Amino acid sequence: MPWSVPPLRTGRSWVTGPDPASLKARWERLVRAGGEEQERLFRPTRSRTPRTPAAALPGRAASTGPLARDPGAYPEPVRVQHGPFDEQWLIPDHRLIDAARPELWRVADAQQLFVFEHGFLPGDSGPALSVTALLPDGYSPAGRPGRVRPLFRRPGGAEPNLAPGLCAALGAAGLGARGPGAGGEPVSPEAVLAWTLAAARPAPGGCLVPLPRDGALWSAGVELGRELLRLMLRGARGGERPRLPGGRRPYVRSAVPPRPGSVAYDAASGTLLLDEGRIAPVPAEAWEFRVGGVRMLEVWFARRAAAWADAERDGLDAMGPAGWPREWTSELLELITVLALLDPVRDGQRELAERIGATRTLGREELRAAGVLPVPAAARRPASVLGRREEGPGGQFALL
Repeated sequence: MPWSVPPLRTGRSWVTGPDPASLKARWERLVRAGGEEQERLFRPTRSRTPRTPAAALPGRAASTGPLARDPGAYPEPVRVQHGPFDEQWLIPDHRLIDAARPELWRVADAQQLFVFEHGFLPGDSGPALSVTALLPDGYSPAGRPGRVRPLFRRPGGAEPNLAPGLCAALGAAGLGARGPGAGGEPVSPEAVLAWTLAAARPAPGGCLVPLPRDGALWSAGVELGRELLRLMLRGARGGERPRLPGGRRPYVRSAVPPRPGSVAYDAASGTLLLDEGRIAPVPAEAWEFRVGGVRMLEVWFARRAAAWADAERDGLDAMGPAGWPREWTSELLELITVLALLDPVRDGQRELAERIGATRTLGREELRAAGVLPVPAAARRPASVLGRREEGPGGQFALL
């Protein structure tokens, strides 16, 4: 996937959050303030201040003049993928975001999928990649942000973001629909994505994805990757939302209090504890699921409890919900379900890695001979996808 984009850089944490109502309250307080107070609340950087105009984000209607002079209407927040397993909200106003990566917004549509790398951490046994149908911000629990790679270079599912000739070369190697040894039929971009999710392994310089010669091994990896894709997308793109079988589904046994201050796990009873709140059954595998050395359930809770966990918080960040919204409980139950279902698939990934290690894989020379390598420089750059005029800073129109 040669075209990759750095993660979003908001420059100020208050533009994102797990609660959309809080984002609107923050916006209203900011635009009501003036002068030095607005400057303090905004948290200026070299890229953005209240007096900085900015182009509208592709597909979003927003004022492009300086916020201090013309704030415009409140931009309705959009759902984004915040790190591997957290969905949050973002105010889609380019004047508030240091680096919003407009090239990603241009190709985000109903057919697009985004793959993002998790930061490399030596000894980490967690997944190397995640995939989402939402716009990802590229956050990494390991602290080192990973690259974002769209599956398609153009809207409408057009032009896969794969090395030119790769799908045909894999088909010629016997990995296509005709079965092992038959060759001829190109492999689909979706199959390459599924294999990548299943087989990728982390490395200091970025994820490594071995390509097998054996058609049976390829088919097993693609099937495994499709299950990973189904679980990570959580029902997006017309799929079914993940569900544990009866008897294993987590339920609220005691209501979550209005402002829980801690999260813990009772292994003996398989219960997640949010102060006096109780959720069970919760498999130990879901509680121990880590990415970048961090428990996903712990970091998910910490982001939500931050609104009332730190009494010294000031500014717009301190504006959060008065208590624990009911929606968060539903999201928590779904997250527990996804993490529990991912555990046996990760066992399959370890078995797949052993099989890959015991067989020969396609090497660079073979890919060079097939014309896949070297990848053309144009494939590493975004495609020209401008299908409509985009308003630039101060009402000018961008010409791309």
